[in-house]
Amino acid sequence: MEVSYKWLQEFIELPESPEEVGKILTATGLEVEGIEKIDAVPGGLSGVVIGQVLTCSKHPDADKLSLTTVDVGAEQPLPIVCGAPNVAAGQKVIVALVGATLYPSAGEPFQIKKAKIRGAASEGMICAEDEIGLGTSHAGIIVLDPDGPASQLPNGTPAARYFNLESDYQIAIGLTPNRIDAASHYGTARDLKAVLKRPLRLPSVDAFAVAGTDLTLDVHVEDTTACPRYAGVTLSGLTVGESPDWLKQRLLSIGLNPINNVVDVTNYVCHDLGQPLHAFDAARIAGGKVIVKTLPEGTPFITLDGVERKLTATDLMICDAEKPMCIAGVFGGQYSGVSAQTTSIFLESAYFSPTSVRKTAQHHGLKTDASFRFERGIDPNITVFALKRAALLIQQVAGGTVSSAVTDIYPDPIESFRVPVRYRNIDRLIGIKIDHSEIHRILEALDIQAEEKTDAGFLAIVPPYRVDVTREADVVEEILRIYGLDNVPLSVNLAADSLSEFPKTDPDQWQSRVGQLLAANGFYEILTLSLTRPAYNDAIRSSLPGEDVTLLNPLSEELSVMRQTLLFSALETLLYNQNRRQKDLKTFEFGKVYHKVKLDDSTTKYVERIRMSLAILGNQQPENWLQKAQPVAFHDLATAVQRILNLFRVKAYETQPADTTLFQYGVTYVVNKKPLVSLGLVNPKLTKLVDLKQPVFYADFDWQALLKLATTKVRYEEVSKFPEVRRDLSLVLDQAISFEQISKLARQTERKLLRSVNVFDVYEGENLGAGKKAYSVSFMLQDTTQTLTEATIDKTMQRLMTAFEQELGAVIRK
Repeated sequence: MEVSYKWLQEFIELPESPEEVGKILTATGLEVEGIEKIDAVPGGLSGVVIGQVLTCSKHPDADKLSLTTVDVGAEQPLPIVCGAPNVAAGQKVIVALVGATLYPSAGEPFQIKKAKIRGAASEGMICAEDEIGLGTSHAGIIVLDPDGPASQLPNGTPAARYFNLESDYQIAIGLTPNRIDAASHYGTARDLKAVLKRPLRLPSVDAFAVAGTDLTLDVHVEDTTACPRYAGVTLSGLTVGESPDWLKQRLLSIGLNPINNVVDVTNYVCHDLGQPLHAFDAARIAGGKVIVKTLPEGTPFITLDGVERKLTATDLMICDAEKPMCIAGVFGGQYSGVSAQTTSIFLESAYFSPTSVRKTAQHHGLKTDASFRFERGIDPNITVFALKRAALLIQQVAGGTVSSAVTDIYPDPIESFRVPVRYRNIDRLIGIKIDHSEIHRILEALDIQAEEKTDAGFLAIVPPYRVDVTREADVVEEILRIYGLDNVPLSVNLAADSLSEFPKTDPDQWQSRVGQLLAANGFYEILTLSLTRPAYNDAIRSSLPGEDVTLLNPLSEELSVMRQTLLFSALETLLYNQNRRQKDLKTFEFGKVYHKVKLDDSTTKYVERIRMSLAILGNQQPENWLQKAQPVAFHDLATAVQRILNLFRVKAYETQPADTTLFQYGVTYVVNKKPLVSLGLVNPKLTKLVDLKQPVFYADFDWQALLKLATTKVRYEEVSKFPEVRRDLSLVLDQAISFEQISKLARQTERKLLRSVNVFDVYEGENLGAGKKAYSVSFMLQDTTQTLTEATIDKTMQRLMTAFEQELGAVIRK
């Protein structure tokens, strides 16, 4: 579920940042899964402020330019060269500061930089409306009314605040099935009210008035079990069209696409108050009747999506005197909805049985915002309030009048839950004693009334919209989540020594798993001596961590020191096999390395560490009739390394160039600021030292560091029912920029929909220019809750392209 930060502010005062609000909601049980900034206009007018022209004079070298100084609230006024004919001293204007990126109504975005124009310094730009995307006029700069709101705002005030275009934030909440009471901005604000101890601001419906009864419909509810409450009202004289900007912006901020002003109001109220509504074209209601009933098994019905469905005998339907019009609480019919020709409507607000709606939605495979709420149980007492709220909003955006009295059929009002609660059980379940006055404050803030109070306990009267609070333990849970789990200290009965120990990482098991993985991919394990030649250590002395460990009584001069790397052991093994006509080789080894360090003049410390090495040379596979032999390459080794990291679930790491003493070229993966593995092409000087003439690719793991990252935790999730979408971009970048930078920036920019980033081609050529290269990159997008629309895909890709252009200086090739 998505809620809008600015929309929440309509219900409750929120000086806290969106991030702080997210933490508060998570603490109450409404886990926030992500927060995304939503710009009202591209770029959000970032870096654009209100300024005042202090001086204005003609440019000495250009007739159409003016030299101005502009106060933008900084220590010194800014010199700005302006080409607008209407600029003058004393004006309140809109100024783009140096560094701001503007998104004009036509053309590509551009960044404001310091410049010299005909010899005059210019440190900003006084803007016309088309230059900041607020219109199409380029006749002159925007001049604010000196007696209007701008006169009350200090220079330097963000222009977005003046134009009421400040960015919003979409807060994604992982709503659990039991918390349907929070499936609206009003419901979410109720939890904030209880935690922050602030009053709610509910919209008023006092202005609702019936202008006449000339369009009164005869409403009957035949199945009051499936429909305990049904309310409706008619409105006439409407003009159906596009919604005003404020309404469209509200819907877009939570991911809904505007349709028309009437339908948009019903969607708005659904997400505003949590009450689904439906609007019927009154002209298409035959016989002036609305009947809520079931129909015979197999009755055909064409829904709004154009699909004919066969009804079951338990599907609750909204019908007129001749035909079904809507599947109650689930989906509208093809011929009853609001269109551009609609001038009068019947507006429905109801409480349908969760069991009835769930059964119907499951049978027909329909999932809508309305069915999501009805299935779990909405507030039966907000039905008429929401109806009046929607009627007033429809009059505001579409005109018209209320042309009937409100019909409200509610024969058996749904009772509140009555739950006996004892204080001793509150103390026992929470683990601490909470003052009784604080308990009742919390419950009252959650609309739970306490009656029949005694020293031992009370009777909790729980409103029916809290469908999950029916037992004493549920009431205690409500108290605890608002009081705060973090405010409950750890019990002395839970001493550390009483907790069971978690199984420790078993190095032998992990070594076996890695060995099996490598063996399955064609690698052979080798076991070599820890003794080595002094010449090997001398050849890489600058990259060694310490001094050699020398044997006091060596068997020979050739084996007189302990090895500090597994590299030469691997190279000698490759040479041994190559001399016996084994030319295509893949090896791995687990082994110890040794060195010593001097702590002071009299103390020496001996260090022993376990490493793991991989080495490959020759061809990827033997030549055969299907394909020619291909020599091994860096990516063959990198693939093996990545498989090992995937086995340990190591996903996050940084990269840096590998040590050139060991590698001709290569890369080191760094985790927690410590090298984890280095891989690359072995320096030819080192292969020559052991008389190897073929190139060798080698990887060296810090095995002990890798074991510390080992985890057996596995997360399972359902395979998404919705398809992935692929989009490709060609990016021209500086040669120094790596694919890792592209991937990291992409994931930072789009956290919700981006599933993977892959480079499938790299090109370097003279036609790109000196120091440039082109990456062809694919992006896989997926929404696990719905099928992606072209508008959403285009918006996501535009956000990625803007990030690449601004952060990496990329040129996008179409």
